[in-house]
Amino acid sequence: MMLRVSLGTAQVLGLRSIRQAHPPTTAYLMWGEKCRRNCAFCAQARESDSRADLLSRVTWPAFPAQEVISRLPGSGVRRVCVQVVEPGSPREMADLVPLVADLAAGGLPVCVSCFLPSLQMAEALFRAGADGVTLPLDAASAPVYGRVKGGSFAAALAHLERVARAFPGRVGTHLIVGLGESEEEMIRLIDRLVERGVRVGLFAFTPVAGTRMAHHPPPSLEGYRRVQAAHYLIRQGLARAEEFSFAEGRLSDFGPRFPASRLRVLLGDGEAFRTTGCPDCNRPYYNERPGQPVPYNYPHALDREQAEQEVRRLLSSLEAGDPAGTGARRDEGACAGG
Repeated sequence: MMLRVSLGTAQVLGLRSIRQAHPPTTAYLMWGEKCRRNCAFCAQARESDSRADLLSRVTWPAFPAQEVISRLPGSGVRRVCVQVVEPGSPREMADLVPLVADLAAGGLPVCVSCFLPSLQMAEALFRAGADGVTLPLDAASAPVYGRVKGGSFAAALAHLERVARAFPGRVGTHLIVGLGESEEEMIRLIDRLVERGVRVGLFAFTPVAGTRMAHHPPPSLEGYRRVQAAHYLIRQGLARAEEFSFAEGRLSDFGPRFPASRLRVLLGDGEAFRTTGCPDCNRPYYNERPGQPVPYNYPHALDREQAEQEVRRLLSSLEAGDPAGTGARRDEGACAGG
C-alpha cells in the first residue's frame, strides 16, 4: 500500500530533501485518491482537474506505507494526522482501520480526518488506536454548504454533534473562512461547536487551479484576524458570540467587556493567530506560499513584534471597517510545504 505524504513531512522523515523555515510538527499523511465527493474548493474532488498529488496548496508525493511508518519514531514529529480522501465503498473505508492500528503502534498520537458515516466507524478507529477524529464541516452556513459541498448542512452538523456527544473531547472539525459566509455566521457556528465540545481548526480559503473555485478570492487578512480573535476568546472560555456586535455580517465590536486595552493584553502573546486544531498541529503553508511575509495561520510562536503587529491589525480593522471581507491574495500555485 502507498501513502501520500505532505512534502514538508517527507523532508522531516528523510524521504525528500527540501529547505523549509518551519517544518511540520505533525506528520501529515493522505490515504486514498480522488474523493467520491465533489467539494468546489478541493483538488481531490471527483470532478477536479487539479494534480492528483495536491491537497490545498501542498504537494503530496507517494511512498510505501511501511517505509513511512518505520521512519516516524525518532523523526521529531509529535503527532500523525491521516487525511482521508473519501473512498467509494464501506469496504474501502474499513481498510483504513488496520492502517491506523499500524500507525498507533509506533507510540505517536494519531488523528484521522475524514467523513465518518457512522458512530460505529468512529468507534472502530478509536479501538484501533486513534486518539481523535476530525469530521470536516468546512462551510459555516447551509447555503454555502449546499453550493460548495452539496448535501445537507443541517444533517452534517447534526452528525458531527452526535459523534462529539458519543466521544467527548475526541472530536474536531475544520472550518474554512472565505467560502462565501459572513463573519457572523462563522463566529456563531464556532461558538456553538465549542460549546458542544468540538475542537475547531480554522483554515483560510485557498484558490487552487483546476477546482471549481479556482478564481474565487481568498479572505482578507483583516477579516481572518477578526474570526481568529473571536475563536480564541470563545475557546478560552472568555467570551460568547452573543456579546459581539456585527454590522452587515462583519464583526465590528467584541462588546463592552473587551475594550482595546483589554484585547491588547488578552491577545498580546499572539496565540490567537497561530494554527488551530489538534495539539501539536502547525500545518505550515496550507494557506500560503513559502516566503509570503504574513501568514494567515502562524506555524510557530510569534515574537513580540509579530504579536503586536497582528493585534494592531485587528484593532485597526475594527475601527476602519472591512466590509468587502476579501483580499487580493490570488496566487494559485502549489506549495512545497506542510
